[in-house]
Amino acid sequence: MSKGRAEAVAGASGILLRYLQEQNRPYSAQDVFGNLQREHGLGKAAVVKALDQLAQQGKIKEKMYGKQKIYFADQEQFDTVSDADLQVLDAKIVALTAKVQRLQQGCRHMEAELKELASALTTPEMQKEIQELKKECAGYTERLKNIKAATNHVTPEEKEQVYRERQRYCKEWRKRKRMATELSDAILEGYPKSKKQFFEEVGIETDEDYNLKLPDP
Repeated sequence: MSKGRAEAVAGASGILLRYLQEQNRPYSAQDVFGNLQREHGLGKAAVVKALDQLAQQGKIKEKMYGKQKIYFADQEQFDTVSDADLQVLDAKIVALTAKVQRLQQGCRHMEAELKELASALTTPEMQKEIQELKKECAGYTERLKNIKAATNHVTPEEKEQVYRERQRYCKEWRKRKRMATELSDAILEGYPKSKKQFFEEVGIETDEDYNLKLPDP
């Protein structure tokens, strides 16, 4: 092993031993590398070698699970924990879990409030919006004033007269269209050509030719 690699392994050994003792839970070499690589800049080869050396020195324990090695702190170095102590630890875990949940909920509320504030208008933007709305309202007020001052308003009687005339003209339109249709149908019974050809020869123009539609009654 080169000097540089030996120093890297030696440096990693202290970090890994302390980490396994503090966490006191089993890890694979890949887990340890993933958890510590960013903080300490450890190489994977150095991590694997350091874990093997620590296990050979008896400072940590290793077990095989299938094809994978699992490393964990030597449990004999820790004091025996009584049932009472375990209950105290369990109670602390429950309390800390509840605290974490409260903090997470508080963070979600603050994130929602921050998002709402970020989407809201600033004071200058609000002032500008108010000025634009005032200007728009002034325009509408002026238009309404001009409309009220105009002398060409349609009276209800005149409006009703227009509606009556419209109905009368539409009624006549339907009547004449029906008569023309019946007449052309009668002629086409003995006409040797198509309806389209007949209309072209006679010079008949239909509503459909001008995209006209008879209004509803």
